[in-house]
Amino acid sequence: MAGDLGNADSAGAGEGVEEGVEGGVEGAGSDRPRKTRAGQSWASSEGVRASMRANRSRDTGPELALRRAVHGRGLRYRVAARPVKELRRTADLVFTKARVAVFLDGCFWHGCPEHHTVAVRNADYWASKVERNRNRDADTDRRLDEAGWTVVRVWEHENPLDAADRVEAAVIEARRAAARRPGPGNG
Repeated sequence: MAGDLGNADSAGAGEGVEEGVEGGVEGAGSDRPRKTRAGQSWASSEGVRASMRANRSRDTGPELALRRAVHGRGLRYRVAARPVKELRRTADLVFTKARVAVFLDGCFWHGCPEHHTVAVRNADYWASKVERNRNRDADTDRRLDEAGWTVVRVWEHENPLDAADRVEAAVIEARRAAARRPGPGNG
């Protein structure tokens, strides 16, 4: 999900790992848990660890529903792509010609004002993590705007049809604006 799109901070909890677990991050699909200095799992409990491992970074239910709704409007897009190659941020949907990047943000991970819940365990860590995510989101929006991109942010709780309406409107407007700009093929 967009929540952790190109997130350089996602490995932050693994700083100071034990020997043999390079960089605090195991290879893709590894069952071996990331360790702390004391040799314990990074999660506060087995239940938390299981829950965290089940979190997907893409192809989540809300993301698939949004993609179906946008595709149903005849719009075609790239999935999980970097709008600007030099910027290490990945959008959930990218309309390259229209220069529209869509991010679907999770309510917990991005601090939804309506649905964000405060973590019971490791509350300080998670509050800091959500704050870093929000700061990175604002930085991403600013950088993409400066590069001439339109950013659409969608909360995971939003109705996918309503969100698809917003995405479609942004793509149509971006296409109109591009057609009005002087340039090759535009007059």
